[in-house]
Amino acid sequence: MPFFYGIDTTYIIFVLPALIVAMWAQFNVNSTFNKFKTMGNRHGYTAHEVARKILDMNGLTHVAIERVSGHLSDHFDPKANVVRLSDSTYSSTSVAAIGVAAHEVGHAVQHATAYAPIKVRNTIVPVVQISSFAAFPLAIIGIIVANPALIWGGIILFSLTVLFQLVTLPVEFNASRRAIKTLDTAYILDENELKGAKKVLKAAALTYVASAAVAIGNLLRLLVLANGRNRD
Repeated sequence: MPFFYGIDTTYIIFVLPALIVAMWAQFNVNSTFNKFKTMGNRHGYTAHEVARKILDMNGLTHVAIERVSGHLSDHFDPKANVVRLSDSTYSSTSVAAIGVAAHEVGHAVQHATAYAPIKVRNTIVPVVQISSFAAFPLAIIGIIVANPALIWGGIILFSLTVLFQLVTLPVEFNASRRAIKTLDTAYILDENELKGAKKVLKAAALTYVASAAVAIGNLLRLLVLANGRNRD
């Protein structure tokens, strides 16, 4: 039964555990970054300098680097061809900041080399922006008014959100692998410093795994609720 004495058991079974993991993952990435933000690199490179160095090594001299406000708000903007590094990253010489910067440059390299998963993710982004907002309400309204078309329309739309989360995983993992490999082979970080950068990027990767788990949990919840409504 989806409900037990007025309690939505589908939320408790499918979503709540994933949300707890997601909260832990977010706490873990912040605590890991804070741990290694005090560990500098032997060359004294800033994250901005490392990002520029790796971009130039890959022939991406046209990709700019900008500073943005916030903490760990770092990202690559493919439309503007800009790597944006946050206040906590840009001028820092820590192995944590350098790992984050190299990861974002990894996304720029993915775009430049037409990495397949990122092409898939970019293709479905416009649809996901709509589906992530409308899918769940549409399905719930369909369940309430017992309209199968609305229910399955919402479920199909939300499935695109799940697909986006799943495709994001190889994109993020690959960007981190590229970052660590370059930091190692270009002798930007030494062995001990590299271990710190790896831990930061591993913690960040877990947040994407947790997000995917939350999305899958919500999809399973919708399927169970829809099945329950069909039985009624």
